Amino acid sequence: MAQEGRAGIALPLRKGKDGLEALTNWYAFTWRELQTNGLANHTLLEELAEDLATHTHRVTFTKLPAEDGTLDRLSHAFHHTGWRVIVEPCDTNHVLHVAGRSYAEFFADRPGALRNTLKRKAKKVDVTLSTQFDAGQWVEYEAIYAESWKPEEGDPVLLRNFAINESEAGRYRFAIAHHDGAPVAAQFWTVDGGTAYIHKLAHRTDAQKLSPGTTLTAALFQRVIDTDGVEWVDFGTGDDPYKRDWMEQVRTRWRLTCLRAGSPLNWPYIAKAEIRKLVSRSNGV
Repeated sequence: MAQEGRAGIALPLRKGKDGLEALTNWYAFTWRELQTNGLANHTLLEELAEDLATHTHRVTFTKLPAEDGTLDRLSHAFHHTGWRVIVEPCDTNHVLHVAGRSYAEFFADRPGALRNTLKRKAKKVDVTLSTQFDAGQWVEYEAIYAESWKPEEGDPVLLRNFAINESEAGRYRFAIAHHDGAPVAAQFWTVDGGTAYIHKLAHRTDAQKLSPGTTLTAALFQRVIDTDGVEWVDFGTGDDPYKRDWMEQVRTRWRLTCLRAGSPLNWPYIAKAEIRKLVSRSNGV
């Protein structure tokens, strides 16, 4: 952390297998530096970058956004203080800019196949929307997830506690679908600062023919657009094909690797980076 008067900036980091890395978790959409409101002085960030050179030979940041200047700020600060900086794409982020549309207007722009699916399947499940955490519903969600196509949950306790905290803060949005009284699909979203974030969605694999996920997604889109009045909907990381049916923009999430060129531990990594650069140039990339 660096501070000057009431202004301050911090880089949340942890020890990794090779140097320091961004302090994050399995559920994080992005990583950014922490700073006091209105801080425009980048000198403090450069001071941190310079100080880190005395503690480690490598710092790796992942899931960095570029649209808000995070990638540029960090890469400039580390480059300016003598670090070798390597920027690479590491993930994909699908988003929707609502741009003042109503849900009906937004849905009219969706692909015909999606609209037809919802028209045929929406009545096959019963949907319940909640803005308050309910332990019973969460148990049903966890059971659905366990029977879904999704990989093993990264940290179920962390996710549940996050959901409870978001509920207490008024940001919780949850939808669950039942068929013949049995839970078959569930989704967990939050709304914060004019953006709806899609955190988790799952449906039972044996309920695939019901398309319950499509019905829940539509119900939550209608809620966050028409009731919450969000400006953006963020589908998190991952380039799953189904996200393109709902979203209209794709943003890259970046990995920033900062290396001390004088450290022998970094020489193999730097050599590989140079080889990749030569190959890209020879291929006209």
